[in-house]
Amino acid sequence: MENQRPGDRTDEALLNSAAVGDREAFEILMERYKQEAYRIAFDFARDREEAKDLSQEAFLRVYRNIQSFRHQSSFHTWFYRILVNLCMDYRRRKTRLVWESLEEREAVNGREVADYGTGPEGDSIRNEISRKLSATVAALPPKQRVAFMLNKHEGLSIQEVARQTQMAEGTVRVNVHRAITTLRASITKMTSGGTKWGDC
Repeated sequence: MENQRPGDRTDEALLNSAAVGDREAFEILMERYKQEAYRIAFDFARDREEAKDLSQEAFLRVYRNIQSFRHQSSFHTWFYRILVNLCMDYRRRKTRLVWESLEEREAVNGREVADYGTGPEGDSIRNEISRKLSATVAALPPKQRVAFMLNKHEGLSIQEVARQTQMAEGTVRVNVHRAITTLRASITKMTSGGTKWGDC
């Protein structure tokens, strides 16, 4: 379009240009989404340098796989899923998914996780619970994992998760519910008892 500035082009137009070697087009896409990418990564990592590395790695993966994009979803959705999956892998590696982040001071088998004591034995129990919960979340199907993390861990509403992931609200609710059911079963095995979870 005549006199159209590069920054006014749609994501799809920029992506198409980047796919045939237009580096400037890709740099415009990066500029367009780098703040949002950093914010999301920081929400997971809680570390500035780690968040910067995660967001940069997401852009790098997009660039490496740009030829494979089939336009079955928007660029934003494709990029967002790459970024969130990277962040989830980071959380799994660092085992930072602690019990309090899933349901703060939730009662487990009639006792709170925080009540296992402050000594080495208590720390060991809490670390083992955290490790197993992290592994359980990481093993969830991707849509369940993302919906659960954004809703229960990041605090986004069902409506906000639906907008971010471009899933229907009903689909988000189903995915969150199924993730909670899986986690509840895992917790039951760990504690030989029941546990409470808030309604999704």
